[in-house]
Formats: sequence, C-alpha cells, structure tokens
Amino acid sequence: MAVSGGQDSLCLGKLLLDLRSKWHWQLAIAHCDHQWSTDDGIAQRVRDVADVWQLPFYLKTADVLKETEAAARKWRYQALVEIAKENEFDYIVTGHTKSDRAETFLYNLVRGAGADGLAALTWKRSLSPDITLVRPILELYRHETLQFCDQFDLPVWFDVVNQDSKYARNRIRQDLIPYLQKNFNPQIENSLAQTSELLRADVEYLETTADKLLQQVQSESKLHRPGLKSADLAIQRRAIRQFLPMVMSRQPNYQEIEAVVNLITAPNKSRTSTLPGGAIAEVVGEWIVFSINN
Repeated sequence: MAVSGGQDSLCLGKLLLDLRSKWHWQLAIAHCDHQWSTDDGIAQRVRDVADVWQLPFYLKTADVLKETEAAARKWRYQALVEIAKENEFDYIVTGHTKSDRAETFLYNLVRGAGADGLAALTWKRSLSPDITLVRPILELYRHETLQFCDQFDLPVWFDVVNQDSKYARNRIRQDLIPYLQKNFNPQIENSLAQTSELLRADVEYLETTADKLLQQVQSESKLHRPGLKSADLAIQRRAIRQFLPMVMSRQPNYQEIEAVVNLITAPNKSRTSTLPGGAIAEVVGEWIVFSINN
C-alpha cells in the first residue's frame, strides 16, 4: 500500500492492517520521496509507522523532480509500479477518497476533459499486465479519514504543499468546493462523486463498443472507412483514439483524433498534416492508410 504519511493513507493502512488476518493479505508499505524541501523527514516517519505495524517498508527517492502536480503524480505511479514488480506484488493500494474524486472531477472539468477524465479515480484500474491499482476507501470523505486517525491516535503528517494555492487542486479544495457547498449544494462532494461513478459505467460501455468496432475496421496500419462510417460519432472517435497510439509516439489529443475522423467522409487522397512520430493519414479508396513521413 502507498503511504504518504497523510490522514488518508494512514487511515487506509490501519484498516488493511486490522483486516489482514481475516483475508490473509500480504501487506507492505511503499513510500515515494519527492526530495522536495517540504518532504524533509517524512520518509523516516513513514518508516517508523511500518516498524510499529511490523510491515516491510519500501522507499523510492526521486533524483530531480519538477515541483508540479502532474510531474509528481506521474513519477509516483512509476515508482510504485517499480516497487510492485521488484517485490512481486500484484496490487497497489492507495488512499484516495470521495473528496479526492470530487476534486478530480472539477479539476478535469475546468481543463476541458471529456467523460473519461470526469470518470477518473475509479475503484481499480490496470497499471501493467500484472499490476492492478485499487482504491478501497473511495466511499469515505476526507473529514471521515481524519476522524478515524484521531480516534486511533495515528501520527498524521500535514503536508504544507496541500495548502499552497499555486496548485490548482488546492484552490479547488480550499476555495471552489466550500463555495459550491455554501451557495449551491451542501452535498456537492457526494453529487460529483456519484456523477463520476455513473460516467465510469458509460465510459466502460463505450470503450468496449469502440474496441469491437476497431477489430472490424482495422487491417494492420489501415482503417476501413465504410465500417467507421456506419458507427456513431462517439464510437468513431473512441475507436480512432484506441488505434492512433499504434502509429504515433503518444496518446492522441482531440485535434489529432478529429483530423482522422474528418477523413472518414473526405475525398480520395485527402490527408492529415503530420501527426506526432511523423505519421500521416491519407484516404486511399475505402481506406485510411497510415504511414511514416520520412
């Protein structure tokens, strides 16, 4: 389990520890040290918790990590997967809560995310073919995890970074959600989390449908236009989004997906501008053909 030293991860750790004998779990604590000035001493405090709980402790320390939310989150997941692989764990467990889910919904909404982004922070997801991320306390609110830690006198570390208003998530937590609670809906966290859960089911259905379509219309580095045209736009977009990483160097953005969507009904020999990785999509009869521009 990933333990940062904050109230959510300590609450999670205590719950798993108490339930371990019933479910015969093999538990260990993993901690990611960003090496930021605000992290000074926290790794040792988490190690002390592991010693008290008599659990193995694994530490990953960043070399040079940019102090941004995105960079920190990406590195943490990479570090946790490394720990899991090195020690043959099948699951990584994190202490995300319903409050986190509501904040993530708003964070992605203001950034212009689609349903996939709004449905983020699911109960579980695959991080690799052999490792699954699980979030067991996604139905708890942050104030409940704090009450739990107080009840059991757990040594909560309060991260000053979580109070820094330069980070968008902190502004959402400290300013936007309290404003919405006061002026619109006292239960806004629950409402947003429920919406996220509903969208999650929709996204899973759409992704499965798009995958079936892709299997029908793909032939190596080509997509069959009549087959794509027979599907609804939402499924076209998702099928193309699933396909493009095979010919690009990364996940496609909205504009790149739309450029290929437009080729479904475009005249013969129409083509996209160069996609990342030097890929080009061109209409050749009934096919959209992808090639690398050398």
